[in-house]
Amino acid sequence: MNKEILKLAGPNILSNISIPLLSTVDIVLMGHLSGLHIGAVGLGSMIFNFVYWNFGFLRMGTTGMTAQAFGQNDEESIARTLGQAMLVGALLALPMLIFQKPFAEIGAYLMNVEGAQANLLFDYFYIRIWAAPATLASYVIMGWFFGMQNAIYPLIWTLVANVVNIVANYVLVMHFGMEAGGVALGTVIAQYCGLATGVFLLFKKYPSYLKKLKWAAVTKIEDLKSFLTINRDIFIRTLCLTLTFSFFYSKSSAAGEMALAANVVLLQFLNWMSYGVDGFAYASESMVGKYFGANDETKTRQSIRLTFWWGMSLAALFSLIYWIFGIPILDFFTNDQDVIAEAIPYLIWVICLPLVAAPSYLWDGIYVGMTAAKSMRNLMLIALVIFLSSYYFLYEKLGNHGLWLALFLFLLSRGIGQWFWFSRKGMNLK
Repeated sequence: MNKEILKLAGPNILSNISIPLLSTVDIVLMGHLSGLHIGAVGLGSMIFNFVYWNFGFLRMGTTGMTAQAFGQNDEESIARTLGQAMLVGALLALPMLIFQKPFAEIGAYLMNVEGAQANLLFDYFYIRIWAAPATLASYVIMGWFFGMQNAIYPLIWTLVANVVNIVANYVLVMHFGMEAGGVALGTVIAQYCGLATGVFLLFKKYPSYLKKLKWAAVTKIEDLKSFLTINRDIFIRTLCLTLTFSFFYSKSSAAGEMALAANVVLLQFLNWMSYGVDGFAYASESMVGKYFGANDETKTRQSIRLTFWWGMSLAALFSLIYWIFGIPILDFFTNDQDVIAEAIPYLIWVICLPLVAAPSYLWDGIYVGMTAAKSMRNLMLIALVIFLSSYYFLYEKLGNHGLWLALFLFLLSRGIGQWFWFSRKGMNLK
């Protein structure tokens, strides 16, 4: 079982770690321009994260449903899930392109962005929006690969996209002087290169499943309704998550340029940890889904215990690294001494957060594998209420420390709630 976990988690960790590497490169490139640039790109990325994370059900739902069908050796369901997810992804990408202007303006308003920073934000947004179709299609195919117990292809795909992104961003910003727009264009180029790689791998490895794709099966109302119901609840769950982090960014922006820049940099610490631990969460999605689909309770519970052990060990390693090397990492992100000075008092939070946040990430993988979307939704709604209540109670007394403490309590309550509910429901989790 440990070998199976590492076979899935190893490539997942490598591919996931490369994802925050992109935002890290963006922050470093902007950090050597000004704090204003850091804030604009950080907020622009958050707007897209808000949109794309909400559509993360295209990956999570596809993984869970495909993994369960894989455990049942149901090839028709495996193919149908891929088709249904691609159809939904295409229908979601179209309005994003059509209504891009109101999206940008609403995002800037909610993030309290004005003046020169708003101009930089719009430069970034109106270019990056054209990556939407490629991004959503990528979620679907990558989730399907995970459900098929294949972590190697997502690794290849992600590495290709991220290498292209880093090179393109560097060239466009440093040699063509495009600033925020260069970072956005590099992302667009990389997303389509990644999608092309994924489609090639899909046709190379799984042509027999593609032949089973039938339009009538994909659009069958009863099956499509089941697919949409599961993904509706995952969508609501993810909406609560993105609202939490959007609220965090918005309140950081309202606190001033330096507070925003410091919090953007510090959240990179959390991003690095989350994408590392998510390697084991993704392994849980694949393995728990497979064994749960095969109705094997012993192996389902064993896979949960072991992925938790590996995931928490990695989280502890991140906390240790942040404790020892926190200030040198800040120096890497930016050479703006005012931003560094602003961030140092809050380093304690990113040192503690890995151990508090990791359980919630790992439980997410377990719940996705069991397609327990309703429970995910309800527990996230409770955590969101705790976060907002904590913020309004703490911020006036503690300022930015109150904002970080509210995030701490949000992540802690998620992990405790997920553990408690699974201990009550077990294999009957829904």
